[in-house]
Amino acid sequence: MPLALVTGPTAGIGRAFAERLARDGHDLVLVSRSPDTLEKTAGELRTAHQIHVETLPADLSTVSGCHLVEDRLITGQPVDLLVNNAGTSLPRPFLHNGVDAEEHLLDLNVRAVLRLTHAALPGMLARRYGRIVNVSSFTALGPGGLSTAYPASKAWALSFTEALARSAQLRSGRVHMMAVLPGFTRTELFDRSGFDIAHLPRWIWLTSEQVVAKALRDLERRRVVSIPSLRYKAASWALRYLPRPLLRPTSWDFSAPNGFWGPPSPEREYDAAV
Repeated sequence: MPLALVTGPTAGIGRAFAERLARDGHDLVLVSRSPDTLEKTAGELRTAHQIHVETLPADLSTVSGCHLVEDRLITGQPVDLLVNNAGTSLPRPFLHNGVDAEEHLLDLNVRAVLRLTHAALPGMLARRYGRIVNVSSFTALGPGGLSTAYPASKAWALSFTEALARSAQLRSGRVHMMAVLPGFTRTELFDRSGFDIAHLPRWIWLTSEQVVAKALRDLERRRVVSIPSLRYKAASWALRYLPRPLLRPTSWDFSAPNGFWGPPSPEREYDAAV
């Protein structure tokens, strides 16, 4: 059976990846920082799909947590598919989050993706087969709201994926990389991040299952970027190719008084959604 390693698999897009891959016959290695939630998820997938599921508790926002997963990728049973899904956003605009929280976001959204990819690629290239999926965001294409380091971190994931996917090294080694650019997706991220989303129109939302189904189809087609739904394809095209002066008046600034952010509260000012 093919083996997939999925980070952040206990909820949202990561859980949808784990469930769909299990249904399609993959054995799994699941990585999350919460051992109890991780084992609960693994047990449900084992029972539902009769597959082998290995759990690896690790906090990927730390170097020591990354090392645990890197060692598994290098020395354990070969992984055919790596899904770098684990990520975080923040509850307030840039100056209200605190520099430590912003740096923590970069540690998880950027450094962990870099380190796990670096660990997985040599084995994949030696076997001349492997696939890596990095979950980015349509905010990577900017300009837009979310006035934190979040869009920049997702822009890094997109640029990193495109650079490696099109390199001679990966193409000659028959290893494929793809970035997924979801739009607004109903996950626990919004609950943790403190967004006021009540007034968002219904049509703007995607489900995790929609994102994953499109991503896996695009992965089989060897596409480098996967964007779910026509509406987000149109939005992504505009963000990527229209002149910035045309886009700025229509971009949401979530830190503005009429944006999505509420006034900063002292008790949450330095909280990071993890």
